[in-house]
Amino acid sequence: MKILVVGGAGYIGSHIVADLCAKDNEVFVFDNLYSGSVKNIDKKATFIKGDINSEEDLNNVFKNKFDFVFHFAALKAAGESMEVPENYSKNNISGTINLLNAMIIHDVKKIIFSSTAAVYGYPEYLPVDEKHSIMPINYYGYTKKVIEEILNWYGKLKGLQFGILRYFNAAGYDIQGRIIEREKTTANLLPIVLECAIGKREAIKVFGDDFDTPDGTGIRDYIHVNDLATAHLKAMEYLSTNDDNLLLNLGTGYGYSVLEVIKMVEKITKKKIKYSIVDRRDGDPAKLIAISNLAKKKINWEAKYSDLETILTSMWELYRKFQD
Repeated sequence: MKILVVGGAGYIGSHIVADLCAKDNEVFVFDNLYSGSVKNIDKKATFIKGDINSEEDLNNVFKNKFDFVFHFAALKAAGESMEVPENYSKNNISGTINLLNAMIIHDVKKIIFSSTAAVYGYPEYLPVDEKHSIMPINYYGYTKKVIEEILNWYGKLKGLQFGILRYFNAAGYDIQGRIIEREKTTANLLPIVLECAIGKREAIKVFGDDFDTPDGTGIRDYIHVNDLATAHLKAMEYLSTNDDNLLLNLGTGYGYSVLEVIKMVEKITKKKIKYSIVDRRDGDPAKLIAISNLAKKKINWEAKYSDLETILTSMWELYRKFQD
């Protein structure tokens, strides 16, 4: 198939591109390189630099007449979204509307959208399933909620077929070593701890040690990016052979605490990680894990590489090349 991966030079997008190319699809990557790297784009893919905020850029790329679109071009730092919501409005919401409008103009009717567990907000029960209420507590999560609603309307009004994949904490790097550059900027726990291991950071802050968890630190569900990539390809196959849409959680149903992450990094890297305990952040739940039974049922997917040691080992294989 002829496939457009928007944001395909970024962290998750580049892994999807690698797997799509390995399956002999004709892949085009559309990216403004704000956070992505050309070095991470599979050599079989065609790269076109452009921005979803430019209708001209979108119309030019869609002249290639695609069968399928993957959308990963979003700003994604929850904390930052509360400080500069205007940037998230422009890129995540307006940019996605531009993309969908270009799809309609050029008669491309299938899209997989990278959503997030942040749409759920504070968990009312655990593990969180797809029936959980949608009440985001940060603006990033709100932008994803809005896009999900727009996709549903475009489905009803314009015949757009979509897959919405809500994942929790994407982590790890390609098991096969096909990705050679780290993310440019990240606010997530695992990369921050690895940056301590390579000497880029002196220490990390642990936000609270008085949660109702075994060691007092917050517990999160981590999903290996290779498992995410597999789910995206399975979702594409499903949408190609079925008439309905998809809305799926992608998670493991198991969580790891902040201190467990730190200890595992120390075990793998043989380096001491310095950390300090600071006050909790507003809105941080004690525990957040997903259940992905629907993904198993609908697309026959389950995580294979998402145990903590495998995730962190795959990250260390890349990060250790950048040690000070």
